[in-house]
Amino acid sequence: MTDDATGPLDLDSHVDITLWAPDVVVLFHWLMELDFDQLPFSHKAEKQALNDLFTQVDHWALGTTDSDLEQAREMLARTMDGE
Repeated sequence: MTDDATGPLDLDSHVDITLWAPDVVVLFHWLMELDFDQLPFSHKAEKQALNDLFTQVDHWALGTTDSDLEQAREMLARTMDGE
C-alpha cells in the first residue's frame, strides 16, 4: 500500500483523523458500554486498536453528559441519508 503524496505507507507513523464533535460523543458513549472481552476479535491487535481509539476519544469526550449524548445523536441523525 502506498500514500500517493509521500510514497510507501509508513506504518510507524501516526495518523490524524478529524471527526465532528457529535461523532466523538456518540462513539465515546457507545464504547463505554462495550465489554471488550466479549467482542469477537480475530486477533489481539484488533482489540488493542479499538482500545487505542477509545483512549483518544476519551481524552476529548470524558465528562460529556447524557444530555450531550442525546443532542449529538439528534445532530447525527439529521445528517443521515435515507436511514
